[in-house]
Amino acid sequence: MSDPFELLKARYGNGQQAPAVDTLNPVLETLFSHRSVRAFRPDPLPAGTLDVLVAAAQSAPSSSNLQVWSAIAVEDAARRDRVARLVGNQQHVRDAPLFLAWLVDLSRLQRLAQERGRQLDGAEYLDTFLMGVIDAALAAQNAVTAAESLGLGTVYIGALRNQPEAVAAELGIEAGDGVYPVFGLVIGHPDPDRPAAVKPRLPQSSVLYRERYTPKPVEQEVGGYDEAMRAFYASQGLPVTTWSEHSLARLKSAEELKGRHRLKEALAGLGFPLR
Repeated sequence: MSDPFELLKARYGNGQQAPAVDTLNPVLETLFSHRSVRAFRPDPLPAGTLDVLVAAAQSAPSSSNLQVWSAIAVEDAARRDRVARLVGNQQHVRDAPLFLAWLVDLSRLQRLAQERGRQLDGAEYLDTFLMGVIDAALAAQNAVTAAESLGLGTVYIGALRNQPEAVAAELGIEAGDGVYPVFGLVIGHPDPDRPAAVKPRLPQSSVLYRERYTPKPVEQEVGGYDEAMRAFYASQGLPVTTWSEHSLARLKSAEELKGRHRLKEALAGLGFPLR
């Protein structure tokens, strides 16, 4: 196992001060070890792994216990290939044995209301959709932690929202179902010959406020982190840039959203009027 204190230092990057932590345990070590894996062996997962991951996901909190999320496990290689094409041709979607599509799913309650002749106007509001997104994210992150505790690797696929209608069609979701694919998750055995590294995050002083929101001058907040990320990119053989430039470029224009600027239109088509 890796030294958890070294993992914590890596989380904040060279030149940044890691928070002082006196006590660590296996759960914290798993959390501090997280990294996005994009190189996988094709080996199948051990029998029962998917059941364990879903049980972990269902152990996450759910707002009002409404459980307005679902997941679709994509294990068929041909379907993973088609999904990979829809999410920017990401090879790791093809290589890993399991792809999970996480869904906001109001269909379960809508069908229940219809069968019982009950009113369900609250399902049409933005807050209910947001509830589904939050529930799905909490569930998925539980699955990530569970998978990594088993020695597996994971990476989220936000590009599932690039072509939501095409993704929905591939996954058997019909227009008006009240089901929306919000992100994907690749799970598999990391390739030891192409290891992933722990990516530094912003210092806690940039994200933690006490009692009231009191941000510092932004260059002071991100300056040291920019240098940590520059060093990280260089160490990984990636194009060297800073977090500031990467982030500003990522949100520069609608075109940079790669199709996600159509979110409101896609949601309406899939059954979310969002009052």
